[in-house]
Amino acid sequence: METALTIPDFISVTLGFAVFLLGAQLNNQVQFLRRYNIPQAVTGGLIAAVAVMMVYSLTGLEISFEMGSRDMFLVLFFAAIGLNARLSDLMAGGKPLAILLFLTLLTILAQNVIGAAGAVAFGYPAQAGVLMGSASLIGGHGTAIAWAPEVATATGLTGAPELGVAVATLGLVLAALVGGPVARILINRNGLTPNRPEEEHTVGVAHEEAETAVIDHLALIRVMLYLNLAIILGYALHALSQVVGLKLPLFVPCLVAGIVLANLRALIAPKAPAVARTPALALVSEFSLGAFLAMSLMSLQLWTIADLGLTILVILLAQTLFAVGFVLFVLFPVLGSNYRAAVLAAGFGGFALGATPTAIANMTAVTKRYGPSPIAFVVLPLVSAFFVDIANAIVIQAIVNF
Repeated sequence: METALTIPDFISVTLGFAVFLLGAQLNNQVQFLRRYNIPQAVTGGLIAAVAVMMVYSLTGLEISFEMGSRDMFLVLFFAAIGLNARLSDLMAGGKPLAILLFLTLLTILAQNVIGAAGAVAFGYPAQAGVLMGSASLIGGHGTAIAWAPEVATATGLTGAPELGVAVATLGLVLAALVGGPVARILINRNGLTPNRPEEEHTVGVAHEEAETAVIDHLALIRVMLYLNLAIILGYALHALSQVVGLKLPLFVPCLVAGIVLANLRALIAPKAPAVARTPALALVSEFSLGAFLAMSLMSLQLWTIADLGLTILVILLAQTLFAVGFVLFVLFPVLGSNYRAAVLAAGFGGFALGATPTAIANMTAVTKRYGPSPIAFVVLPLVSAFFVDIANAIVIQAIVNF
């Protein structure tokens, strides 16, 4: 007999911290995890998710977690990304941004072709392929849940929401595992080094600098002040966007608010104590991202995947092989075959199969080991925050209505 247990929000946060520390401890002890740049939150989060699944399998107890605070960690993280964005980076990122936009559109189309082919092969309607393609992968859980009712209406498919969530769940796991190894292959094979090694890290502190980085209480409070101001402005922009009919997640206007605030601050008070590209901001960024990702992964209900078994395993194997091949043989060379391209390859691998936070976590793990790449941390969130939902919606709508 199945029973349910919902963990309250505060305890969920506490468990998220513990899960992250578990991942950090294991990464320190297991060379394989460090060598292939597996994020600490991913290590701990997946172990926790497996433990929750074992509890369900043995006892029938379905454990779920309240996630209100987790979403605020995401908002805090993207506000920090915005504060780190300089106008010079935005200008320099113009060309890679345009290229990445185009490559993202190609990926959306390819994922749906693979999804539709897999759906037909396993006896599903072709339109259901979007739930095995870009709706669940590059779109993530939210997009899959949003489009599942329309797929069900168009095809008569029962269990469309469960299918979409299952694909998105396994996609998130795969996204967290492929980005780091892909970047390691590219960096080592091509002998790549950072374009600007003297730059500060955008997220996190480099491994060799972790013990010497100086972060005092004034720097930390200054960072938190500007992050809070960015989030307040982000809430205002979010309310304005809803008035004009734009449906954007809260973290998007907070990212924009951070960019505006940081560059206005640099223009108005150039001699004021620094906030952007400081160890304090990098530390808060990594903390927020780590907490969000650890909580997200530990809350995955992996048993939902088992019900669909062979179908999604085969299709997701094809999607993963495509994503890795696309990153290695198309995205990396087209973006210039340099260090920044390798970092973006790690991010795109996580983003194409999972979600933006997973992509950033992959890039963070890579840059902490090999060196900074600030423009990569500006370009990828702009693509994933603004372009993807619009392009994905157009493609999905066309397929569902076909």
